[in-house]
Parts: sequence; structure tokens; C-alpha cells
Amino acid sequence: MIATQSTRSFKSFTEKDYNNLSYKIIECCMEVHKELGPGLMESVYEICAETEMKKAGLYVQRQVLLPVTFKGEKLEKEFVIDTLVNDLIILEFKSVEVILPVHEAQLVTYMKLADKKLGLLINFNVSLLKEGIRRKINGN
Repeated sequence: MIATQSTRSFKSFTEKDYNNLSYKIIECCMEVHKELGPGLMESVYEICAETEMKKAGLYVQRQVLLPVTFKGEKLEKEFVIDTLVNDLIILEFKSVEVILPVHEAQLVTYMKLADKKLGLLINFNVSLLKEGIRRKINGN
């Protein structure tokens, strides 16, 4: 069973729970990639992935604002998380020729600022989607 935030605290979410949820997310993204293929804009994949994940019973939030704080002060600037699933896993979508270290750093920064344990960087501009997936863990 894939628990939602409302039924279970992420602090009690086990490694197996995270693995099951991320597997379901990847399965949905693979369905999108199978249908659309590479070469489209990131925003197209994002909205299609949202549709697939919602059909799969996941709680999905797109374009989640993440406030920027500096030395304890909230600034008039926000980061935008592409997608947050079940209030637990951050998804950062790309449609680029090559995933660069800056793309991975962006995801890790969002995970730290949002206090999320797991993130997936998914590049849809590849022949096989599994080649475009990077999994990042915040902490142990």
C-alpha cells in the first residue's frame, strides 16, 4: 500500500515505502515517455505525468512554491518545485540532451530546503527513460 501524507507521517515512512512509492512514480513517467517519446518541452511531460500519477491514486502537487530564506529571514523570492508527490518525494523534470551536475544540485537544494528525504530527477529527452532518471537522497 502506498500511504499518503494524511495517513502516515513521512518520519515513519520506511525505506521500503519510499522504494514502492518511487517505483510507482517511475512507472507512471515511463508510461508518459512510452506514449510521447523524447523531444517535447518539460512542461508537457510534467502535466502528463501529473495525470498518470493521479490516475494511479497518488496525491500530486505541481509548481509548488518554496520560500527562500537567508539567515532566518524570508526573502521576496521563491523557488518552484516541479512536482511534489504525496508530500514526500520531489520530482524535477527535464528535457535536455545531458543531465548536468547543476540539475542534480538544484534537486538536492530543493530537497534540503523543503526537508524532503527523496527526490527524482527525470530527463525525458532520452531513448529509454531509465537512462534519464537520477535518484537523490537527503540524509541517510
